[in-house]
Amino acid sequence: MRLSEYRTLADEVFGSHLASAYERDTVLTELGGLTALEAFESNVPVREVWVALCDAHDVPENLRWESQRENKKRR
Repeated sequence: MRLSEYRTLADEVFGSHLASAYERDTVLTELGGLTALEAFESNVPVREVWVALCDAHDVPENLRWESQRENKKRR
């Protein structure tokens, strides 16, 4: 997963303002208590950060992986 894909999904799942706040403020216990931004700086794989952030905010599996924008482009 690329960081750009993460940002697209985060904006769609949480909204851009909440996505920024969550990656800055949510302590991710799955990642040893890092925030998403700290995890990126520590070179934690982007996919692991995304999964941990989704787990922390109880995002259903079906909303985690496919961009709604991509779905609309395919139609």
